[in-house]
Parts: sequence; structure tokens; C-alpha cells
Amino acid sequence: MYSSAPETTKPCSTYGYCASCDTTHILGEGNARSHCYDLMKILDTEKRIDFVNTIKDPKFSTDYLFGPARGQMFGILECSKSNGDIVILKAFSCQYDGEWECEGWCPPLLDTDQFYTVLPTRDAEIKATGAQINQLEKHDPARRELVQARKLLSQQFMRDIHNMYTVHNFEGHVKSLHESYIGTGGIPTGCGDCCAPKLLNHAAQLRLKPLGLAEFYWGKENQSGSKQHAVFYSCCEEKCQPILGYMLCGVKND
Repeated sequence: MYSSAPETTKPCSTYGYCASCDTTHILGEGNARSHCYDLMKILDTEKRIDFVNTIKDPKFSTDYLFGPARGQMFGILECSKSNGDIVILKAFSCQYDGEWECEGWCPPLLDTDQFYTVLPTRDAEIKATGAQINQLEKHDPARRELVQARKLLSQQFMRDIHNMYTVHNFEGHVKSLHESYIGTGGIPTGCGDCCAPKLLNHAAQLRLKPLGLAEFYWGKENQSGSKQHAVFYSCCEEKCQPILGYMLCGVKND
């Protein structure tokens, strides 16, 4: 289902500009691609991502990746401890069939407990405003005011969510997603949820030294056809690069 020949795909590149030190930080693949091939074999054989557990949970089956939801990105970060021991971290992008976490995989940057505490109240406010809007005529001035109010509620909720993301770097600094993002315009949906941010964030928290990072797509090709099964890709320009410079700050490459 996949090729194990590294020369068939371009090298992955994980990088971003850091405004704090006016430097573009770059982390190469190192040996991460080799570990990705090992992970591919496991996914191909076990057909689930919760393979470290003895009890299979249907929601973690890889059938999900080949259905209507289509595939998603997976990544490996090879790291070393202060004593030189090698540590392999793995991550999947976004949520997996609605689940933020799975045993053996890096956790999200988002404080999910806080998110699910706030979500019901904010969601109810937005839906209640929407119900009021639907009761009014299209050209009613009150309707226009409520539409604007709903927009502001949604924008504030997104800002609050971004502040629930804890972004670490290798200088020992911590910022929210809103503080660490340096892209132009608003923060795009899914920023901070890709593999590279999850991997680097967890490594920084564990005080590990990154040696190499690689990401591949697994499952049915995406809607645009830009991502294919078992193919490696570099970090995305829109969502990842605007925070990866900050996150990579402090990485000492030998």
C-alpha cells in the first residue's frame, strides 16, 4: 500500500520565522522518515491507531481514514534525552473521528477540559441568537443587528479558544496561540492542530532535543487531491509556519 523508498518523495521540511530572534528556524528529517515507514507498517497491519492497547476500540480503526471523512496527516519526531537516549514521538493531525487523544500519541495543544466546559454555554448563546434571527424578516433592522451580534459572539469564542492553546518552545517560553501566531489576517481554523506543532510542543514540555521530523498522509486522498496516501509532505504554509518559528526557537542543531 506504500513505498518504502525514501528517494520517491521529496524531503520534508519543518520551519518557520521567529519574530523573537529574527531567525528562520529549520528542522530537517533526520531519521524520522525511517520511523514513519515503521509506523506505516503498523497501521497497515493492525488497521487501528490504538495498537498499544490490548482492547480494540472501533473509533480508532483506520477504516475511518478510507471512508467519507478521508485521510489525515501523521508525523514522527525523533528526539534525544539529555543522556543521549533516543525517544520517538508520534502524532496525528486534528481529531481522530472526534477524539482529541489516543494512548501513545502526542496530546493536543488545546486544553480540552476547558474547551468542553466553555463550549455548551457559548454554543447555546450562538444558537439562541440564530433562532432569533430566523424569526425576523430579512430586511428588519433588528435582524441585521442580531446577525452582527452573532458574528461578534463567534469571533470572541474563537479568540477564547485560541487562548486555550498552550504553545511551548525550546527556550522554555510559553505563549497562547494568539500570542505566538505571526501570520497576516486571522488565525485559520485548525492552526496548532497539525502533527508538527503537537510533536514539538510535547517534546518541549518533556525537555527533549528534536533530531528530525517527518509527516505523511494516510488514507483516502483529500477532496482537492493535493494529498495522497502514504506520501510525505512538509509543514503547511498557512497553519503551521506562522507558529513553528516560535516553537523551534531554542533547538540547537549539531
